[in-house]
Amino acid sequence: MKSLYTFDEVLDIVNSNIEKIKFDTEPQSLFTPISYILSLGGKRVRPALVLMAYNLYKNDVNRVIPIALAIEIFHNFTLLHDDLMDRADMRRGKPTVHIKWNDNTAVLSGDAMLIEAYKEIAKTESEYLSEVLDLFSITATEICCGQQYDMEFEQRMDVTIPEYIEMIRLKTAVLLACALKEGAIVAGSSSEDASNLYNFGINVGLGFQLKDDLLDVYGDSSSFGKKIGGDILCNKKTFLLINALTEESTKDDLIRWMNKESINEQEKIEAVTKIYDKLDLKQKSENLISEYYKKAIAYLDKVDVAKERKKELYDLAINLMYRTS
Repeated sequence: MKSLYTFDEVLDIVNSNIEKIKFDTEPQSLFTPISYILSLGGKRVRPALVLMAYNLYKNDVNRVIPIALAIEIFHNFTLLHDDLMDRADMRRGKPTVHIKWNDNTAVLSGDAMLIEAYKEIAKTESEYLSEVLDLFSITATEICCGQQYDMEFEQRMDVTIPEYIEMIRLKTAVLLACALKEGAIVAGSSSEDASNLYNFGINVGLGFQLKDDLLDVYGDSSSFGKKIGGDILCNKKTFLLINALTEESTKDDLIRWMNKESINEQEKIEAVTKIYDKLDLKQKSENLISEYYKKAIAYLDKVDVAKERKKELYDLAINLMYRTS
């Protein structure tokens, strides 16, 4: 049995197990959209983190596959519903479920995905099931809270940066943290290690989401998998927009673009991006990402495992926060 897996090797294990997921229950019209969204791929970082955290201590990573699958199914469930709420038409370069089918299908198939995620979590060994299930359920509720904040922010012009950071902590970071901690729990790690891995995940998640916001404006649509400028077009309260709204020199112009009912989409994207450029918000965002990266590494340093066993997590933190797609 292999003793230490690379991220790519872990990813291969995750992908091969996701490919094995089959839904034989009728009606197939309920489950086909689930198979579809799972087939779109993605980075699969969250399920990989379960195996990577477990592999810090033990080698038989297949032992935590059910937790990894639960987290990936749950994550895709949130994407399916988020896309519907955001009226997004593309996910990973393909039509979203509500576009390919319809709104009702996106709601009901998403509900079924949540149930399937819990069925996988229930396969956790009885010794660890209570702790793993509790954390999974708490995390699931937190993600819903994050999504609610995100929706409420759409109606507000006074969202603060701390409020925004809390929203992305709930909506994005807690699931990465949960994946790491659950892998560590089943591996029998100390509570201190499990907590440090959780906090490592929180800070990686915050940096990851800030980078996602940045790529939505400054990325390449062919590699990003979504249309560039989507957040600008729907006036999404991101780190960039919230900062720009606090600047008196650009606030009025920005609000004018936000309130325009009839617009040329490309014209609005270019105009708002120019405001961001004028305020040097790209650099400001990159600086904050760097701060979260340093905090993440500080927590990973505290994990009581030989540094060479943590190498893949160190490398992954860099790749997630400084990626171009």
